Amino acid sequence: MTRYLGVLAIFLAAASLAPAQTPPASPLRVLSPTGSRPLATVMVDDVEMVALEDLAVVFPMTVKEDAATRAITIGWEGQTIVLTPDQSLASAGTRLISLPAPPRRIGGRWYVPVEFLARALAVTGGQRIELRKPSRLVIVGAIAVPRVVVRHEMPGPQARLTFDISPPTPHTVVQEADRLVVQFQAAALDATLPSFTPRGFVRTVRVGETGAQLIVELGERFGSFRASDAPGTGSVMRLVIDIFPALETAPPPPGTTTETPPAETPPLTPTPAAGIRTVVIDPGHGGDEHGARGAKGTLEKDVTLAVARRLKAAIEARLGTRVLLTRDDDRTVPLDERAALANNNKADLFISLHANASPAASASGAEVFYLSLERQGEEARRLAEAERVSMPVFGGGTRDIDVMLWQMAQARYIEQSAAVAALVEEELRRAIPMGPSAIQQGPFRVLVGANMPAVLVELGYLSNTAQEQQLRSSEFPGRAAQALLAAVVRYDASVRTAADSPAVRAATQP
Repeated sequence: MTRYLGVLAIFLAAASLAPAQTPPASPLRVLSPTGSRPLATVMVDDVEMVALEDLAVVFPMTVKEDAATRAITIGWEGQTIVLTPDQSLASAGTRLISLPAPPRRIGGRWYVPVEFLARALAVTGGQRIELRKPSRLVIVGAIAVPRVVVRHEMPGPQARLTFDISPPTPHTVVQEADRLVVQFQAAALDATLPSFTPRGFVRTVRVGETGAQLIVELGERFGSFRASDAPGTGSVMRLVIDIFPALETAPPPPGTTTETPPAETPPLTPTPAAGIRTVVIDPGHGGDEHGARGAKGTLEKDVTLAVARRLKAAIEARLGTRVLLTRDDDRTVPLDERAALANNNKADLFISLHANASPAASASGAEVFYLSLERQGEEARRLAEAERVSMPVFGGGTRDIDVMLWQMAQARYIEQSAAVAALVEEELRRAIPMGPSAIQQGPFRVLVGANMPAVLVELGYLSNTAQEQQLRSSEFPGRAAQALLAAVVRYDASVRTAADSPAVRAATQP
């Protein structure tokens, strides 16, 4: 019995010396210019450690063990790092590097604290190695991985998401079906996301499939959104997304039988009356109407739709303005229906997008047009502004009302359309090549019936080989859309300024 008790005592003593190991919640993720890969770790007596053998697979280093001195020698970036099992130090030449714990031999493999990456490899090597333990990230090399802290609030009847981004990183916000996509120009995100109880506006916020985007899953009460950059503190930039509820129509009182015509669709976002509330974007052609065709098969209808979709998303994100497309797919839309859509929705601005072609292969450059009524201009303007009809009123008498003939509708907006064309030309010139006559007037049928400022933009010549290559590139839709967005923002500001002038305020006072 004494012998068995002695064996048991030796076993228990040995067990007490064995390190307590537990796996962490998730492995580290190593991000580098070549991609992403997991790095397994273990918890040893409350210290997170990684096997040198696994590190040697991720990083080009050599590991040798000297049995005589019990030293571990690591070759890395032309330098030598030496570890000893009983010391929480690593030496590299004359430099001593402190570690949270000494290396441990477990199951025939040597383990070191994960801090070895940032304190030893990063210090002795020639490249950046950053350890972010809370986010489970190891960042290697010059790649952008911004920290993004997201907060969720309910300030009044809407929801607000605030994104604090460090360092400042370019980003875009677009709506895709029932979600918002916040896309960052980064390799990945170090995101801290909120936990909250959904209240109908936002269901959840998560990191997207690419790792460089945040997905805002929208709830059933979502109506529209407005995204804006706000001043941050220090090296932090701030993105604010306000999410507004869908507008609801109250049910009629019980017993009411009087039928009323359906109300026109109101703007989804509570944009102040002074600014533009609705913009209609018209992607030229579609369906059987291919429009211009380039030598490489590029079709005008495809170019215009790509730019229109980007512009719609950009305007909604920047201004929160309601934006409608005359077509959002490959279908034929008659010219008269395009302006009618804008008129029926009381649009404040109409932009028709096209791509050009010419028998002269050298013709190139974007052009901006607004309507020309030629010799009928003054007469059309007079009729558009003076046409009135007397209609009988219930109970007796008559009432004069304005009647707008669609073929005369644009006449009263020629000056405003010219101003919009000038803004569009200025902003496009900063982004894409412009033609020698960048602003022109023309009797375009699609503009004639528009009862609001309206312009037509020829984005370039598909008949020009070099310009076709530009128009078919993946970068062109975004670049053109951003330039057009800048023009819309400037026009919106001018409308607000004019509406806030003392003369206008006085004229609108009761």
